[in-house]
Amino acid sequence: MKRLLLLLITVTTLTSCAELQQIASQLPQGGPLTQVDIGNGLRQALDLGIDREVTKLMAEDGFYRNELVKILLPEELQKVDSGLRRIGLGGVADEGLKLLNRAAEDATKEALPIFTQAVKEITFTDAKNILLGDQRAATSYLETKTQQELYAKFSPVIQQSLGRVGATELWSQAINRYNSIPLTNDVNPDLTDYVTQRALEGVFTMIAQEEIQIRNQVSARTTDLLQRVFALQDK
Repeated sequence: MKRLLLLLITVTTLTSCAELQQIASQLPQGGPLTQVDIGNGLRQALDLGIDREVTKLMAEDGFYRNELVKILLPEELQKVDSGLRRIGLGGVADEGLKLLNRAAEDATKEALPIFTQAVKEITFTDAKNILLGDQRAATSYLETKTQQELYAKFSPVIQQSLGRVGATELWSQAINRYNSIPLTNDVNPDLTDYVTQRALEGVFTMIAQEEIQIRNQVSARTTDLLQRVFALQDK
C-alpha cells in the first residue's frame, strides 16, 4: 500500500514519457504506459460514460422514467402541483411534469458533439489530474469545459420544445388557476432556465455514475487499456 501510494505521488510529478514508463511498469497490473496511453484511457472512460449514459437520456422517457435525474417541479411550482391536485386536476400536473422532461430529452441530443470535442482536447496534464482526482474528476473536467456551451445549446431547444408541445401554455394555465386560489402567493418561475439547469445536472449525474463504476469496479473496465490505466489509481 505504501509502495503504491509512493508511486501514485510520483506519477503526479511526471515530466517525461520515460519517467511514466518506469513507474507504470512497477505497478502490479501494468506493462509500460505512455502519456498517450493514459490520455487515451481517460478518453475511453469518458466516451463510455457518454455512450452508455447520455444516449439513454436522449430517448423518450430518458429523464421521465429515470428517478435519478427525473426533473421535478421547481419549489415554487410544487405549490401549484399541490393546489391542482386538491381541486381534482392531478392529471394536468402529471402531464405538465412529463412535458418538462420531454424538453430535457430533446435538448440532450445537442450534447454529443460538444462532449466529443471536449474529450478530444484532454491534455496529458488533464489526464493525470483526472486519473488521480476524486471519484468524479473526469465528470468535473467535462463540466468545466462544456457547461457554458451546453447551456447555450440546451436553452433554445428547451424553450422551443416547451412551446411546441404546449408545456409553456399548459403551465401558464396551471399557474393562473393556482394564482386564482384564495390566499396563495402568485408564482411566475422561468421554466426554460429551470429545465435547462436540471437537464444539465442530469447529464453530468449520469456520466458521473459511469465514471464511479469504472473507478471502483474492475469489471466495468471493459478494455485492456482501461484496466491498465485505472490500475494506476487503485489502492
